[in-house]
Amino acid sequence: MDAKSTIFEDNDRVRVTEWRFGPGEETGWHRHELDYTVVPLTNGTLTIVEKSGAESLNDISVGIPYFRYSGAEHNVVNRSEIEVAFMEIEIK
Repeated sequence: MDAKSTIFEDNDRVRVTEWRFGPGEETGWHRHELDYTVVPLTNGTLTIVEKSGAESLNDISVGIPYFRYSGAEHNVVNRSEIEVAFMEIEIK
């Protein structure tokens, strides 16, 4: 099942997307073409699956942002029992 994305802003400078992952939901494979900042809306743990198959856990906490450079290619999966959500702010 796919995570739900809602675009709140998309202009010539930024794109702001809310991502909500119910238990078992995922983004599907994607590549980040833009630098981005993530601002968690919930506490939780997401599993990051790299193209190589390597997996890592990403623990997020409400309001604690983090930045990533463009080029990341992965699938983000919620393997927990609770909904996990964040805002993704892409810099154009």
